[in-house]
Amino acid sequence: MEKKPINLSLCGVTAEILYHRFRSAEVNTLLVSFDQKRRIISTLDGYRQVRFIANSYQPLELSEEIMNNYGAFEEEFPKVLGLSPIDLSFIGTNANMNNMAVCEKSFDGRVVCCLATGGVGNAVRSGVDTTNWIENDGRYSRTLGTINIILLTNVTLSDGAMAKAIIMATEAKTAALQDMDARSSISPENQATGTGTDNMIVVSGTDPEKKVRYTGGHTKLGELIGFTTKTAVTETIKKHEAMLARQSTSC
Repeated sequence: MEKKPINLSLCGVTAEILYHRFRSAEVNTLLVSFDQKRRIISTLDGYRQVRFIANSYQPLELSEEIMNNYGAFEEEFPKVLGLSPIDLSFIGTNANMNNMAVCEKSFDGRVVCCLATGGVGNAVRSGVDTTNWIENDGRYSRTLGTINIILLTNVTLSDGAMAKAIIMATEAKTAALQDMDARSSISPENQATGTGTDNMIVVSGTDPEKKVRYTGGHTKLGELIGFTTKTAVTETIKKHEAMLARQSTSC
């Protein structure tokens, strides 16, 4: 299995992109490993304590297959990485990890790192667009684009601070889309606020000397979350769109 290390300044954290196969497809996965279990909140898994988190790229054909039985995928995928499902929280996307963007910022010893992948092929405007997608016994419809965000920090976050971080990062993601004038795929006259399949994982740090209960927009940590997220989301979408443009030209 080929591996590409991702340089991060956070202590006790290693990240790498793994190039491997899943079923019959060539895929790649961002795997972030911790030196001890970390408290996380995931928009898929909720609150958990895990040693590993991942963001996995699946090409469209594989993604459609997976969505027909997502429960089987959740059981099968960790084993491909040699990990137990108990130790791993992961999210998936049609956006290639080679187009991932990383942004780190710090203030007074407090570090926030955002690792983002994204595409806007199925962008929507929340509160405006309608959809007929529905989950039925773990089966989902086709997906065409996803913005996935992983937030890491050395600061020990309360459960509330982790939840609030999702709000801050979502606002920053929407700001990035607005600045890029990304349009809804359903109602193109409207700016997009996200895609229909976005997910996020926020990971708390373990430093006992740095504890935070609130990560709102008036706090320094909230500022770092917003800045790193907006920067990384903007960069990864530009990379993704450039890749699609190259593929279109070569056809």
